[in-house]
Amino acid sequence: MPRVMLLGQGYAASVFAWGLERIKKGLVEPWGVPLARVDFGVPIESVEVVASVDVDAGKVGRTLYEVVRGYGLEPEPELKDVVVHPGLRLRSTPSFLKTAALDDRLPLEDAVARFEELLDDARPDVVIDVTTTARAPPLHSWGEVEEGAARGALPHPQMYAYLVLKRHGVAHVNFQPAHVACSPAFVERASEVGSLVLGDDGATGATPLTADIVEHLAERGRRVLSIAQFNIGGNTDFLSLTEPDRNLAKEETKSGFLADILGYEPPHYIRPTGYLEPLGDKKFVAMHIQWISFGGFVDELIVNMRINDSPALAGYMVDLARLAYAALRAGLRGTLPEVNSFYMKRPGPLGLKRKSKILAYQELLQFVEALKRGEPAVATLRAAGR
Repeated sequence: MPRVMLLGQGYAASVFAWGLERIKKGLVEPWGVPLARVDFGVPIESVEVVASVDVDAGKVGRTLYEVVRGYGLEPEPELKDVVVHPGLRLRSTPSFLKTAALDDRLPLEDAVARFEELLDDARPDVVIDVTTTARAPPLHSWGEVEEGAARGALPHPQMYAYLVLKRHGVAHVNFQPAHVACSPAFVERASEVGSLVLGDDGATGATPLTADIVEHLAERGRRVLSIAQFNIGGNTDFLSLTEPDRNLAKEETKSGFLADILGYEPPHYIRPTGYLEPLGDKKFVAMHIQWISFGGFVDELIVNMRINDSPALAGYMVDLARLAYAALRAGLRGTLPEVNSFYMKRPGPLGLKRKSKILAYQELLQFVEALKRGEPAVATLRAAGR
């Protein structure tokens, strides 16, 4: 059953590990897990966290039990079995993080060897990247990937994907806005080595809601005049977005769906806009949409929300661990557009047309049903994104 390795033991990964154990014991219902009630042969109770890495000196060397308790959650004893190992400290590592002293001294090749040894020891079926936001353009050939890795030029999401996809039969799930599942190099490599790469950038908050509202308006023949949507939060992800390059990476994945759904791109402002520490993980979201209705009348919608950011992503992590494992068992390779379209803001492969999450959910259910039946149609070469 699915053996999961976590990249980035922040609040989202900690809520995932904590909530998973509570679900197994029947202490909580699996609310927030979209496919919790759908049986496709991989129950939630079968998912196991076997390894974790981070670059924060306050987490490295501690057990998941200690890290989870540090976030104010009451952990289950099983979390004492997993220790957080040091990850890769690269140029893309946020400057505000106090990294482990060992990483500050260790040459890159030694840090990479240490991470690869952990991969070999842990033997994960699924590796989930929930590290801090980084911007990374698409890579088009494996040679380009290898050259960037050798120079230490790859940002951490792509470096981790490179190391994971050197192995056979492993699924790499990228919840980052960096181009991983939207990099032809990684998708083709996954196909060649019998692996999967899923991503990019988990769609949990205002963006999927905006996409669904836009779909609603398009289906009713209304012309969208403008959209304003912003998010303010107080967790470390929002803190990292105070660095302009990281903020731009998020902005790129938040607004790209408009032209795909509407057929045009109305004036819009859709982006993470600020960090306010007292908000913590419960981000503030505001949205304003104007459109033209029959006869030229102008209507508008105003939405205000407070969303627990990390728990929303943790529910998706439960599904992606199970779906990735089931897809590997079914012989699927490369990437899975039907899965990416529902769970991600910029779904791979590169160039995939984005759609509302309402429509994507129906396609996801059809995919899961075909997966359960083992239909040949599901095993078409997803590697090329076809």
